[in-house]
Amino acid sequence: MKNIKLYSLLCLVTILLTASAFKNGGHAEYKENKKQTGFAVIELFTSEGCSSCPAADAVLAKIQQEKKDQQVYILAYHVDYWNRLGWKDAFSKHAYSERQYKYTGWIKGASVYTPQVVVNGKTEFVGSQEGTLRNAITASLKEQHNTRLLLNGLKVDKSGVTVNYEAENAGIKDVLLFALVQKNARTVVKSGENEGRTLPHVQIVRELQQVTADKASGSITLPLPTGFNTGGYEVIGLVQNSANGGIEAASKVAFATNGTMAVIKR
Repeated sequence: MKNIKLYSLLCLVTILLTASAFKNGGHAEYKENKKQTGFAVIELFTSEGCSSCPAADAVLAKIQQEKKDQQVYILAYHVDYWNRLGWKDAFSKHAYSERQYKYTGWIKGASVYTPQVVVNGKTEFVGSQEGTLRNAITASLKEQHNTRLLLNGLKVDKSGVTVNYEAENAGIKDVLLFALVQKNARTVVKSGENEGRTLPHVQIVRELQQVTADKASGSITLPLPTGFNTGGYEVIGLVQNSANGGIEAASKVAFATNGTMAVIKR
């Protein structure tokens, strides 16, 4: 009988402690911390000259809206190797094509094509495969990471967009990447495979710069694209292992606005 009473008492104490944890936010705190450890960096290699690419752009636009409050970072690189085939993509840069080619060395079996998606620098697939992308995002958000990247002090003037950064636990093989990203755009394509179509785009990388991770903190200035406005852009930062391509941390910062957009012309 004493054992039964002791067991009942222990059960009651356990229930009260559990209830107290929920009341004081213990469970919510655990969920929040777990959420903070994982992230998904989605890099799309695309082109306005590619008839298969608009479907991938549409998938990214959907993910952008659904995951805007989660640690999901989308970067769309417009490559330049389609430009000779009938339509020059105004957002394209050769540096973005070079970045895509780097992934063929980092990811076993990877090749260069559009639309191609790379998630966290580790896995690649056709950018319009929505189910595959969603599964990759879910898995990435559960991963554990020790490296952290903090962005702050965002400001803009005629010299460009300047952001302060602080990296924690970055390795000697890591590099820091900073992208000035245009959130939305539309283009009327007048020739090439997409002739006559109006193409919507999201998360367009307009500028990309890299620095070594030998300094834990510093600042970087990104040039302003034509027609820049603070309401339509954000800065995304990455910590990437230069040996294997794996992305170890990510962060972003947007411009604080009060309902107006400051337009700065070059």
